[in-house]
Amino acid sequence: MNSGILLVDKPQGITSHDVVARTRRLAGTRRVGHAGTLDPMATGLLVLGVNGSTRLLTYLVGLDKEYVATIRLGAGSSTDDAEGELLDAASADLIDAVDDARIASGIAKLTGVIEQVPSAVSAIKVDGKRAYQRVRDGEQVELKARTVTISAFEVLDVRRGGDADGFVDLDVRVECSSGTYIRALARDLGVDLGVGGHLTALRRTRIGRFGVAEASVLEDLDVASALIGAADAAELALPVVHVDAQQAIDLGHGKRIDAAGAPDTVKGAPIAAVADLEDGARRLVAIVERRGDTLKVVVGFPLEDAS
Repeated sequence: MNSGILLVDKPQGITSHDVVARTRRLAGTRRVGHAGTLDPMATGLLVLGVNGSTRLLTYLVGLDKEYVATIRLGAGSSTDDAEGELLDAASADLIDAVDDARIASGIAKLTGVIEQVPSAVSAIKVDGKRAYQRVRDGEQVELKARTVTISAFEVLDVRRGGDADGFVDLDVRVECSSGTYIRALARDLGVDLGVGGHLTALRRTRIGRFGVAEASVLEDLDVASALIGAADAAELALPVVHVDAQQAIDLGHGKRIDAAGAPDTVKGAPIAAVADLEDGARRLVAIVERRGDTLKVVVGFPLEDAS
């Protein structure tokens, strides 16, 4: 089985680890990893690495993301989503007072660079133990706020009555930096409006330039045909410098090469070094970074891992 990146559309009701485990069986290798999980309730894009391309996942985890979600206003939940225990519901008068203008104002406060406290049932480690496990064990968990960027928070639809009887359901689209919790956005919007809020649906539609429209359905996954080569995947995620055959050899031996022709990047920013082969194929040689007028190898991709 070759190395590469897989895009999978995770169905609802299974964990991201379940997807990884199934992919390992289909690919016939234990070397499968992911670039960020989704909760069992959530659906949408998972980016997986197979064999040597698992080394590339480090550079995909931090890409910006896009989600579509449904926020239910009118009650919080113990997990900030529909899988938790609902807290006290707001009164009908308070719900009725949540008009479109107040919703727009609340969303505006949660757009841009904000401080966000992750959900207590997140996978963040606290003294070496996952926060959600501490909650399950009956511990009180207080996580520190972190800075995240919400570049878009758009209301697609507002529903009152019907399935949302007694609540207000918002269908939203969110573009955000890595590390953002959409559940926390639902919680904080509900708190700001004085009625509580939680997430009832979540779908990840994009990670960087990788879109769910190009993802394979898990039940129909053909790993060999769905693999995106490491060079192609790196070019979608990182700045690229094209290297010749001798430079590829030098990088493979851990040597530095001249930075001429490399894109201008901030200090320490990763660059994908890609070799164009005689047969028209391309090979990811290494992830490099600028060191003065040279490029230094950060992660190498041996020939067998870089197809």
